[in-house]
Amino acid sequence: MHQKDRVLLESIRNYFNGVGSIYKEEKKDSIKYKVASVKELSIIIDHFDKYPLITQKQADYILFKQAVELVNRKEHLTSEGLQKIVNIRASINIGLTRALTESFPNVTPVSRPLVLNQKIKDPN
Repeated sequence: MHQKDRVLLESIRNYFNGVGSIYKEEKKDSIKYKVASVKELSIIIDHFDKYPLITQKQADYILFKQAVELVNRKEHLTSEGLQKIVNIRASINIGLTRALTESFPNVTPVSRPLVLNQKIKDPN
């Protein structure tokens, strides 16, 4: 986000009880909200399980959650588990970076879940 929107990111961070950090991007007028701890990430995941996204971004979330579950099971510590995570990453958003593509030449992207008829859930 543009750095002028920092207050919005701070509000999101506060909503999640201070989980994550806000960083200024190098050489840009933008900032990022980043959660790096798997333990803290569970707070974010719980939120999106309770209040699912209502666009095709839900498919990205489902795949992201699968990758986090692999890390929680420590599968990322094996070459097979790491390959699974890269295969998932290849199907999220715009796919793999050039560096990941070069480092993992045998990627088989996973199928993206189809998200249909999502409705806004009642928060009560």
